[in-house]
Amino acid sequence: MVKLRSFRIRIALLSAVLAGSALVGFGLISWWLIYEAKVSRLDAELESQLMRAGRPRSPERLQSFETSLAQSFGTNPKTPIAILVIGADGNILYRSQQWAADLDVTNLWTSRPQLPAFPSPPSDQLTAPFSEANPPPPDRFQPRPERPPDGPPPTTQFATQRTASGQWRVGAVTLPHAQVAIAVSLNAVTQEMVVIRNIFLISIPGVLLLVAGGAWGIAGSSLYSIRRLTTVIGNVTASGLEQRVPLGATDIEFVELIQVFNQMLERLERSFKQASRFSGDAAHELKTPLAILQGELERTLQQAEPGSEVQQGLSNLLDEVRRLSGIVRKLLLLSLADAGQMNLHRVEVDLSGLLIEMLEDIELLAPHLEIQPEIADDLCVQGDRDLLIQVLQNLISNAIKYNLPNGWIRIDAHRQDGTVSITISNCSKEIPVSDQDRIFERFHRGDPARTRTVEGIGLGLSIAREIARAHSGDLTLDPTLSGQTAFTLTLPVGL
Repeated sequence: MVKLRSFRIRIALLSAVLAGSALVGFGLISWWLIYEAKVSRLDAELESQLMRAGRPRSPERLQSFETSLAQSFGTNPKTPIAILVIGADGNILYRSQQWAADLDVTNLWTSRPQLPAFPSPPSDQLTAPFSEANPPPPDRFQPRPERPPDGPPPTTQFATQRTASGQWRVGAVTLPHAQVAIAVSLNAVTQEMVVIRNIFLISIPGVLLLVAGGAWGIAGSSLYSIRRLTTVIGNVTASGLEQRVPLGATDIEFVELIQVFNQMLERLERSFKQASRFSGDAAHELKTPLAILQGELERTLQQAEPGSEVQQGLSNLLDEVRRLSGIVRKLLLLSLADAGQMNLHRVEVDLSGLLIEMLEDIELLAPHLEIQPEIADDLCVQGDRDLLIQVLQNLISNAIKYNLPNGWIRIDAHRQDGTVSITISNCSKEIPVSDQDRIFERFHRGDPARTRTVEGIGLGLSIAREIARAHSGDLTLDPTLSGQTAFTLTLPVGL
């Protein structure tokens, strides 16, 4: 499973999931409550109509009553409504034509309540003739109305049943003189609930999109300070340490982070300037005494007796002084590059001509090596001629020093997409991976080159890359096959 690494995407998805869960739950509960409210309202009307239908009526009046039910329920005239009335003797008094054969209401009817018997008159009243002193009761020969049974009123039972014609809501009640059941089709309610469901299905995704979009925007707004930090961090170079992240209207949660970062930049800038100033000042201060020392050694060497031990010692000292002077010049150049103050005297430089001249030097310095040149014509760039010569000489010198006996040197120079590319490769031992990552570090030399048999102090490649970058180019170590080493210098043509 791919792990989402974008904070904004995770926030948007999490917000959409939480909001979606809440909306789906709200929709389901709302849909159920609306359905229950509609059914409850229907049950209340059913109970009222059941009590009306339970009054003694002739079949003709029951048919008229059935016709008025649609208006009473306020439903569509085409909505089926059926009624069933069974008398006290168990015979069907009335049944609608729309009453479905598979509607079963037997389990909804309770036992019929029994009417209490009338009390019998006393025996003396049965034999004594009526007279003025003993008149008959006023209702003796009048029919007495039925009294309702003692106990609670009849209970109406409701149920939802599914038949071949659809769903029905059935209400049934058992009265002393009849059993009544009314069934109302739920097709209209079902259609209304389908409309409500479709509204939810359309509105919920729309709301989720709004929530996800809002969360995306809010997350992006919250990360604005982080993006500014990222931009400043990306621009932190030797010439960009003076940059700071402005606080402005930054959210309070990021103020402390930005303040700490700005303080870190201040310390870094101060430390870098001190180190750069130290190396530059030290190199500058050493130039004069070294120049004087070199001059005195050269003058003394000329006065020494030829072939004597004194002359040999002075010659060795002069070589070390010259080597030390070279180190000082390189350190001064690096300090200028670190400070972004490397001044370039730009002229048109013919790299093809320089490489051809250096081929002659290679033949003189290493006649045992095989030279394989592939140099295109008219490879011209705008740059500092002396510094570019220093880069090429360093690369060729390394190719000679670190070559194998009876090895080879290949020089491939061509132009491609407005860039001049020069690749200098040589036969050599394989460079360890650990050294490949550090080969451009200052004063770094690989293990095979740590002896005095290979001249160098580990500054040549560092200076060469700084010169290339000062020309808006670069110097890289190419991934090559085992048994060879290749460096590629790229320079833009338009500069």
